[in-house]
Amino acid sequence: MNNSESQTLEFKSTWNDECLRVISAFANSKGGRLIVGLNDHGQPVVLKNTNQLLEDIPNKIRNKLGIIPSVELEKTGDHELINITINPSSVPISYNGRFYLRSGSTVQNLHGKDLVDFLIRKTGMTWDDVVEDRGDFDSMDTDAIEDFKRYAVDRIPSIAKERDPVILLQKLNLIEKNKLKRAAILLFGKDPQRFYGQSVVKIGKFLSDTEIHSTDIVKGNLFRQLENTLEILRIKYLRSNIEFEGIHRRDILEYPYEALREAVINSLIHRDYIGTSQIQIRVYSDKLIIMNEGKLPPEVPVEQLKTDHLSRPKNRLLAEVFYYAGFIEAWGRGTLKIVEKCIEQELPEPDFKNQHGVMTVIFYRDIFTEKTLSKMGLNERQIKAVLYAKQKDSITNKEYRAITGIKERLATIELNDLVSKGIFEKHGTTGRGTFYAAVKAHKAQ
Repeated sequence: MNNSESQTLEFKSTWNDECLRVISAFANSKGGRLIVGLNDHGQPVVLKNTNQLLEDIPNKIRNKLGIIPSVELEKTGDHELINITINPSSVPISYNGRFYLRSGSTVQNLHGKDLVDFLIRKTGMTWDDVVEDRGDFDSMDTDAIEDFKRYAVDRIPSIAKERDPVILLQKLNLIEKNKLKRAAILLFGKDPQRFYGQSVVKIGKFLSDTEIHSTDIVKGNLFRQLENTLEILRIKYLRSNIEFEGIHRRDILEYPYEALREAVINSLIHRDYIGTSQIQIRVYSDKLIIMNEGKLPPEVPVEQLKTDHLSRPKNRLLAEVFYYAGFIEAWGRGTLKIVEKCIEQELPEPDFKNQHGVMTVIFYRDIFTEKTLSKMGLNERQIKAVLYAKQKDSITNKEYRAITGIKERLATIELNDLVSKGIFEKHGTTGRGTFYAAVKAHKAQ
């Protein structure tokens, strides 16, 4: 027998009401086993009145928690144990008016935002699927609905013929019993911030982590927020490079527009609207960060975002309407598209992080081009080495000499100069194991 407690295993020396708290946590999580008759180290103790417990325990669990687990008597050597097996429950299970979850080998009491999120998930609904009692049809923006009809005509051809906004909202499952759902307010409301003040996008130009140059706050429904956020970034916060294809001029943003658009959409439809935090877009000289409150679902760990993965939208209705509008794909390819577009523009791959309940996407500028490296005072040999390291991920002193044709002493001096400029990071001290890696993002000079 496993003698250590875990996510799905708990020991109790005796049966008491504390066991009910553990059982409710197992039922609200992935299920588990509670073994009565073992101490915290998994060692048997004397358990009295086992026959009576076999009768009392199931009755107590049923009366207090409303579930019927398996309760069996087991023997280990000269000791008797009671093995209680709890299956995961499809409905929330409370004990004395409180809800608990299993986390590792501990029982956690849910409250606040975590409790609301848990109860919504257990009902099979998402936050945006809940009726907003404060909303009415006068709060709907008919212009926004008309715009959506134009967006969605490719995926819902018949939508152009729908003249009644209420019927359209019903077909989109945004009305229940003649009341608007939260998703309807966010998608088509005249002033969604009257209901959900946190539902805005905050953009800032950062000179450092503590020094802010300028700030913009983008309000309105989610379609307006998407449009206006991208426009403000394009006009005010990001630089464009001008290229010509024949006689046609192209303005290419320093970060790919389609990747930014995908990342902003993801933050709008996957954010946790129960929380109080705004979506933040922080623009630095060498990177751009998009942050929104909201955990990834357990089925999609952050490591999978750069590979094929399932789509598990946190706000199902928001995601569906954005899909109908042709703004997203249905198969969870959004993050893959972000990576692909950055690579196409010869930028470093973006990073995805999900820490402390916050989802973060970090875009990096690529200053490792011949033009920008030359402006930084690098000679031709150093530029060649940086471009080599960019492609190969690193360079050694021997490789530097091979591609430049110089002696070891001068190679060491020029490599150390690249380190002092913050372009290379040196790994190792001396000898064959030493190599130099190009930093992923470098603050532009």
